[in-house]
Amino acid sequence: MSTAETAQMKKPEFAAASYGSRADRLSSFSLQDIPVPAGREEEWRFTPMRRIEKFFHTENYQGQANLSLEEVDGTAVHIEAVTKDDPRVGTVMRPSDRTAVVAWDRFEQANVVTIEEGQELEEPIVINVDASDDFSAGHLMIRAKKFAKATAILVHTGSAKLNQTVEIDAEDGANLKVIAIQEWNRDALHVSNHRITVGRDANVEHLVVTIGGDLVRISVDAKYKAPGGSLVLNGIYFVDSKQHFEHRVFVDHCEPKCFSRVTYKGALQGQGARSVWIGDCLIGENGEGTDTYELNRNLILSEGAKADSVPNLEIENGEIEGAGHASATGRFDDEQLFYLMSRGIDETEARRLVIRGFFAELLNTITDQTLRERLLGRIESQMTQA
Repeated sequence: MSTAETAQMKKPEFAAASYGSRADRLSSFSLQDIPVPAGREEEWRFTPMRRIEKFFHTENYQGQANLSLEEVDGTAVHIEAVTKDDPRVGTVMRPSDRTAVVAWDRFEQANVVTIEEGQELEEPIVINVDASDDFSAGHLMIRAKKFAKATAILVHTGSAKLNQTVEIDAEDGANLKVIAIQEWNRDALHVSNHRITVGRDANVEHLVVTIGGDLVRISVDAKYKAPGGSLVLNGIYFVDSKQHFEHRVFVDHCEPKCFSRVTYKGALQGQGARSVWIGDCLIGENGEGTDTYELNRNLILSEGAKADSVPNLEIENGEIEGAGHASATGRFDDEQLFYLMSRGIDETEARRLVIRGFFAELLNTITDQTLRERLLGRIESQMTQA
């Protein structure tokens, strides 16, 4: 891509006068275009503003997130450290909320991981995130070039106050899977914007696992660059007492004959446990032949927990294969519990089995058995301690 083309992509997109559509929301690389929110805006009305407000102001940022890459099956896959003026950086959509545009303004160095054309990696790329206790900004770009195939696992641990951007670009015919794991310590604050573009006949699977932190807010924005793309967005979250986990998804079906599935499942326990899931899907005027569906399920394990779930579907083209959404929030199934206990299983073990069954569909998409069992063990440990 030429410098002129990159500059064109980085120009702000201004919203229409009406905000009736998700497509009308402003996106820009300029702080002046996206002001500090008051909390009454649609994209912020569920978020505890007092706990997140310091992320809105550039003067609070002192640190820079660092990434390390584990060896990948003897294959030469490296993280490149580049500056903001690198023509690749900032080409996967634009920031569309205040934290995302502040992350763009504050990061000093971006990390770029590239899977070269036609390269197929058997072992996953594991990227560990190291962020300080200071407010910090991080920028990661994962690029799968034509017909490449790989899995990237992004692991967040420790204590941090991190505002992070993750750009994911799958070129034509690529097959890319990205797993973002939030295993933060209990005091961590994390906001992140994952921006995804899907090329012609490319396949992208994206999984978010959130089981740690005090406040975590992850937005996933995705769009297609050409016909025939396939996108699967999944999420797992377990929310404990006084934790706030918020997940927002936007899929822009702006190209014909593309496929998407969104499935997020969460369990909540403890006084003040709060989850928010917002699922936006837009089928544009050029989206003929679209096949899309989004689903959110929340399991309430105790009194005092609250789950908000808002699926939104906008259709501007009637020539589609299918479109729909579903959302449900309910308490622990006493009949399932009684059935298991009547067969000699104690209550704690019965609850553990029900939780396993609830998350099994999504956990089984993680092919690494060690990682899958580690995450499930973390969930079960939190449930048992409570």
